[in-house]
Amino acid sequence: MSCPVCAKPAAAAYRPFCSRRCADVDLARWLNESYRIPDAAAGEDEPPEPPSDTPPGRPQ
Repeated sequence: MSCPVCAKPAAAAYRPFCSRRCADVDLARWLNESYRIPDAAAGEDEPPEPPSDTPPGRPQ
């Protein structure tokens, strides 16, 4: 397993990181909110359409 910060081999004492420094770098990224999940609705102008009660393929 390699360190997710610098890709060096992981050390057992700091797993999955190779050192205390890389563990602290990762923690700082979390605290600064550098790791984010993209918002799927960020680019949409219209709200999604509500689901229809009719089965697909049948006219409404």
